Amino acid sequence: MMNAFQRYAVLSRQVLSSIFLIIAALVLTGCSISAPQAPVASQQADLLDNDSDGVINARDNCEGTPAGAVINNDGCSEEFEISARDDLHILFANDSSRIPASFIGEVNDLASFMKSFSSIVVELKGYASIIGEPDYNLTLSERRSKAVKSALIEQGIIPDRVRIVGYGEAEPVEAQTQEQSDILSRRVTASVKVSETDIVKKWTIYTTSPEDE
Repeated sequence: MMNAFQRYAVLSRQVLSSIFLIIAALVLTGCSISAPQAPVASQQADLLDNDSDGVINARDNCEGTPAGAVINNDGCSEEFEISARDDLHILFANDSSRIPASFIGEVNDLASFMKSFSSIVVELKGYASIIGEPDYNLTLSERRSKAVKSALIEQGIIPDRVRIVGYGEAEPVEAQTQEQSDILSRRVTASVKVSETDIVKKWTIYTTSPEDE
């Protein structure tokens, strides 16, 4: 007769044998005891966004939207017109091409304007009074234009963006007296007008308003 320990050992072997047979049956029948894999969705629609503006190609009516632009639901940016003008008028002493200190600010303002609109080219027009020989005054008017161009270059303007012209005694300024006319005629002038189209840009944490600059 088996004692209690022997009966427990026999029972344990029977249970283990049963478990082994069940596992073997599951393996042989191709059953899996692991969780089934999730189905893979098949994407049919085109969700690409080639210009990275947040609007997919399928409904983007404006390809190549500039980076950072505010766009509408059709992927199009908003534009606005910029119009600006700057005038330069420098008077010179008789028989001189040195820019008076009181007119340096005019040069600096024009340089700043040209830096803001990098596409513009300025034409400097030099003049002289009727005092002296016409040929000499023509050369003098050119020297005055060159002096202003050099001052602009010193402010960081590329030489190719500045053209000079000397008109000599041509186009004198009308005044009440000849002396006043001579004083006002010794000049260099320039008038620059620009119109550009820009885009409305998104606000970012790095954005600063003109008042903060």
